[in-house]
Amino acid sequence: MLSRLKLTLRPCAYSCRCMHTVEKGRPLMLSPRTNKGMAFTLEERQILGLHGLLPPKIETQDIQAMRFKKNLERIRSPLTKYIYVMGIQERNEKLFYRILLDNIEELMPIVYTPTVGLACSQYGHIFRRPKGVFISILDKGHVRSILDNWPETNIKAVVVTDGERILGLGDLGVYGMGIPVGKLCLYTTCAGIDPRGCLPVCIDVGTDNETLLKDPFYLGLYQKRDHSHHYDELIDEFMEAIVNKYGRSTLIQFEDFGNHNAFRFLKKYKDKYCTFNDDIQGTASVALAGLFSAQRVIKKPITEHRYLFLGAGEAAVGIADLIVMSMKETGMPEEEAQKKIWMFDKFGLICEGRSEPIEDNQEAYAHPAPKSTKTFLDAVNLLQPTTIIGVAGAGRLFTKEVISAMGRNNERPIIFALSNPTTQAECTAEEAYTLTEGRCLFACGSPFDPVTLPDGRVLKSGQGNNAYIFPGVALAVILFGVRKISDQVFLEAAKALADQVTNEELAEGLLYPNISNIREVSINTAVKIAEFLYANGLALEYPEPKDKREFLMSKMWKTNYESFVPDIYDWPESATRLPSL
Repeated sequence: MLSRLKLTLRPCAYSCRCMHTVEKGRPLMLSPRTNKGMAFTLEERQILGLHGLLPPKIETQDIQAMRFKKNLERIRSPLTKYIYVMGIQERNEKLFYRILLDNIEELMPIVYTPTVGLACSQYGHIFRRPKGVFISILDKGHVRSILDNWPETNIKAVVVTDGERILGLGDLGVYGMGIPVGKLCLYTTCAGIDPRGCLPVCIDVGTDNETLLKDPFYLGLYQKRDHSHHYDELIDEFMEAIVNKYGRSTLIQFEDFGNHNAFRFLKKYKDKYCTFNDDIQGTASVALAGLFSAQRVIKKPITEHRYLFLGAGEAAVGIADLIVMSMKETGMPEEEAQKKIWMFDKFGLICEGRSEPIEDNQEAYAHPAPKSTKTFLDAVNLLQPTTIIGVAGAGRLFTKEVISAMGRNNERPIIFALSNPTTQAECTAEEAYTLTEGRCLFACGSPFDPVTLPDGRVLKSGQGNNAYIFPGVALAVILFGVRKISDQVFLEAAKALADQVTNEELAEGLLYPNISNIREVSINTAVKIAEFLYANGLALEYPEPKDKREFLMSKMWKTNYESFVPDIYDWPESATRLPSL
């Protein structure tokens, strides 16, 4: 009798199309949203037409995860690990996120930085199955119809890139899709955001990367990048199509746009849409959190430091602006705060009146020229900063001489080598700790192994990963209903993150919480942001939850398998009647 009943009585646990009939047979196993592999129960196999299509053993998710772990241990190449791990996502979504959450410290460097950069550079060569929506400049005027092709309708978060500045690797065009996919993996892993509500998007307007334009495996348009007004019109159309289809409070995260466009679009859209740029605001927040942690060690407020940036792009300016906002909060005038920050780009020190161009967003940090500085080392020796922050993505420019100078000029120098991937980092953890005799406070963009000093001390490096920030921000914004995301949200996120670093972690050299606790970190950060949102009348979810943590926990997506078979005793009487023969 059970095999002849229709499963139209309850919402499917995996489908957002409530009350629709559950697929039967092989299609159920071929969709990552519904596939449970060997974990389908005997009853499910009989009712759903799977009996005999799977080996007779019934496995738990624990056994499946154990098999994955064993297989992964045999793989040595990071890129091969990436392909294997992302292959699980293509086959079994629940298992994929269960595995990520259980092994976050080991797998985050695989699904995101630094390995995702390698995966993006090889995207056309390892391409298996498309993930997300691809919108090209040729689709202008038809963006909404393309979004209508995406099967999910209840989208809450969109991560979009145009591939112009992927990590420290430059213009990768449509190969940049790996970044939105990776970011949204962390939305779910770190903050429990339902993957069905997440949409990765790649805007393809061409590429100026000559290597890709000659690559037969390149997946995008074979044309130079469009810098005309058509590009702006396409982005405008995209933004409006997203909110028209999914709602005005849909979160849109910009990722890895070129510097000029990143600042332009943030200024243009931040007061009109629920949007932020992770390279500007997320990076700023995680860097400031690291400075707050360093402040606890040195016992010296951030207002008393001098900052020198290597790099003057979106990350540098974003961090500088948030540092200034934090200083202003203590009562320091904005102009005085800005004078404590210097920037060094490919042309040299940014100074008033220099012949090389200065962008509008850099002007606040262009101060009267000191003595001539030809190199970054010259700038370090002249300005004697207490903090150097590398965000240039240009490789090992924190040289032995630079690090040694920082050690001579400061009892506890702060050295942040934040560029990704690892090959583009300004220095290694070993170089920073060894050349300062373990006195520096170090943070990196990509992970480094612990360093053992000659005196036997073992120091760890705090990874200033944006994953500490954007999942918690997204969780709060999505669940508490926010139409606009102010810069103050990222200042609050930085405070919340720094507050979660223990004294024991600081003693080990860490400026951030252990990455294995990132789900808890994201929840705590979301709670602090929620308190700020309600205190300032920015939240739309009412009545205001009394216990915000409990509210967040109740809404988070779970990785455990759910049954496809409703309890027969809960079915209406008519449902238990056999259809007429």
